[in-house]
Amino acid sequence: MERCVPFHRFGAWFCLSLCLSAGISGAAQASVLPSAQPLSAQVVVPPVPPETQSSPTTASLQPKNAQYVLSHDRYEKAVTYSRASYTMYFVSVGLNVLALVVFLRLGMAAKYRDWAERISDRRWVQALIFVPMLVLTVNLVELPLRMYGHILSLRYEMSVQGWSSWALDWAKGRLLMVIFALILRRILSAVMDRSPRRWWLLFWVATLPIVLFVVFISPWIIDPLFNKFEPLQATNPDLVGSIENLTRHAGVPIPRDRMFLMRASEKTNEINAYVTGLGASKRVVIWDTTIQKATTDETLVIVGHELGHYVLGHVWKGFLFAAVLLLIGYYALFRGLHWTLGRWGGEWRIYGPSDWASLAVLLLLVEIGMFVASPVVNGFSRMQEHDADVYGLEVTHGIVPDSSEVAARTFQVLGDADLADPNPPEFITFWLYSHPPLADRFVFAHNYDPWAKGESPKYVK
Repeated sequence: MERCVPFHRFGAWFCLSLCLSAGISGAAQASVLPSAQPLSAQVVVPPVPPETQSSPTTASLQPKNAQYVLSHDRYEKAVTYSRASYTMYFVSVGLNVLALVVFLRLGMAAKYRDWAERISDRRWVQALIFVPMLVLTVNLVELPLRMYGHILSLRYEMSVQGWSSWALDWAKGRLLMVIFALILRRILSAVMDRSPRRWWLLFWVATLPIVLFVVFISPWIIDPLFNKFEPLQATNPDLVGSIENLTRHAGVPIPRDRMFLMRASEKTNEINAYVTGLGASKRVVIWDTTIQKATTDETLVIVGHELGHYVLGHVWKGFLFAAVLLLIGYYALFRGLHWTLGRWGGEWRIYGPSDWASLAVLLLLVEIGMFVASPVVNGFSRMQEHDADVYGLEVTHGIVPDSSEVAARTFQVLGDADLADPNPPEFITFWLYSHPPLADRFVFAHNYDPWAKGESPKYVK
């Protein structure tokens, strides 16, 4: 259960570059419902007759101006499940930090380095030995918590993925993490040797193209490793026709071969859709669970939101935002690494930034940096998601009958299906949530009507 962390954490775990690649594709791969959905507005939880409990379709029967409503059963499950996910996030961060500190204090990083250096004098061979050993050691420490998270997702019926499939996905993720870590560590060693005082700047210049490349190839290479994709035209031609009508209205026609169905139902009961990729790899992806649980009009509202990311240039805006954060983050790493090694390097038997064992120190600093940067990254994401909501409401106006009501109903269906937390603490919303509060989005969808007020829409004129 990873409801409170970025979706792509493979390279992010090594350094802020790929951590922020998740931020970069936070627009590219943003869903209409985030992995952790905040609901800061008050949520009504009325007594619901047993025959109507836990039924997403009951949302469509709500009167205009109704608030986000959950049945008593779904409310209790949403609260319990979400609170568990918050706890797991903070425990995971604390566990990673503690494991790395203990690892360094016991001199294990130095021992791993010594083993690698005894086996070969060649730096690239040493990297092939040291980096996977370190990465896998830390991941094995975290494995029990991840397994418990999957147990919770099965218990609350968010996941239907069997343990063998889950283990295979976990192994694929660790393999990708090792590959990214090897590449980035070799680049980092090269720039450290070239300029001991300016390596942070050179590393920034070197990693930006890598981040773009990863976002570019992800739909073709990385995403298919974890899920099955099919052309939407082959599975839902009528929906494709409706989407084409919507994109023509938006003035940004998306070719049919850029629309895909993801077989999410093989692993989850949750609902989602997203835009991903860059240039030739850019595409709109709709989960099959969304089509199963939402009406065509509700699905069009979700697609309209994703069109907002597409039209408003959120991918490139996200990239520029992430590039600035990367520059700040790399300089902080530079300062933090030198300070940490100056304070404890002798005790840990780490002899400088270019020492292989210093990777463990970098991982420790990155874990702390990712945690501290979370409110900034998520705050930026919330702004983009709100803009996409506005665009989605405007682009579906006149295409979907009573589009505001349908949009609000869509948020209800999404929240009910995904066990969105009804009332998270404000601190959790600020620190972890990448989207605006669901209840706020529900009310906004009901009330956003510039046409009735004689006002001009913000984006779709």
